[in-house]
Amino acid sequence: MIPVRPMGDAVMDARSELAREREVLARADRDVLQGRLRVQAQDRLVSDLRSRGADVREAERLLRLMRETLHQWQQHRVLILQRVGYLEAKSSTLAPPPDVPSGVTPG
Repeated sequence: MIPVRPMGDAVMDARSELAREREVLARADRDVLQGRLRVQAQDRLVSDLRSRGADVREAERLLRLMRETLHQWQQHRVLILQRVGYLEAKSSTLAPPPDVPSGVTPG
């Protein structure tokens, strides 16, 4: 037998899951920002090394990997945003209707 949970529990679960996903989104935002800063720093390093006539093959390889990683982080952030949107919609449909004064027929 499947236990039946009160509607209030479902609303709280959806809201707590939404709060967790928003925390995950904030962390993803920080990661993407830090990733961009690291890519910029590596790009400057490659330019500096190149201007000095140094072999930049490994530095360029690392820069490519860093850009690929940043791209993956950005895609992951989009997925998190989609999940947040889904949970927001779910939370709003699970919310109990506003109290209607007795004797008043809604609609």
